[in-house]
Amino acid sequence: MKTVFVDVDTQIDFLFPAGALYVRGSEALVPKFAALNRYAASKGIPVISTMDAHSENDPEFKNWPPHCVVGTTGQQKPAATLLEKRVLVPSAANDVSTAGAQQILLEKQTTDCFTNVNFSRVMAELDAERCVVYGVVSEICVKNAVLGLLKMGKRVELIADAIQSLDEAQAAEMLASFAAQGGVQTTAVAVCTE
Repeated sequence: MKTVFVDVDTQIDFLFPAGALYVRGSEALVPKFAALNRYAASKGIPVISTMDAHSENDPEFKNWPPHCVVGTTGQQKPAATLLEKRVLVPSAANDVSTAGAQQILLEKQTTDCFTNVNFSRVMAELDAERCVVYGVVSEICVKNAVLGLLKMGKRVELIADAIQSLDEAQAAEMLASFAAQGGVQTTAVAVCTE
């Protein structure tokens, strides 16, 4: 079964206490995110890494404090989570080739990766039936990714020990909805020992 890993918003502004929109406890997951990305690369599995890429006056800042502004340190991914052969796919319609890329950095300006008009094309190019998902934040961006992938008819596995939430009650609701729609929870060890 063709597989793709989906690394959701593992960016400095979310992962570290000095970040503009820090998700408490997520810095402890950085080594796990890095290990998952490296494992995927070692097995020839492409990694789609969604990334907030906001302008200084982004409309999203009406709902959230400014974060992940393009060109800032906070918008970057930790170096440990980056793979050597990577390509940047902007939100604007673009014919960027993902051929040979270990990691596809997929920019977005909202909490939903499906708002990047190139996302569906990238998924079609990769022709994956199975999506293994991890990252932040469980009840927001991760939720949009997993539920959207399920709607595409993909087998979606969520690495439960490689996600972090802001609100535990909302995260629990998301997990229940995910399971009800056919999603499967797994662990990093289970995925990396296949």
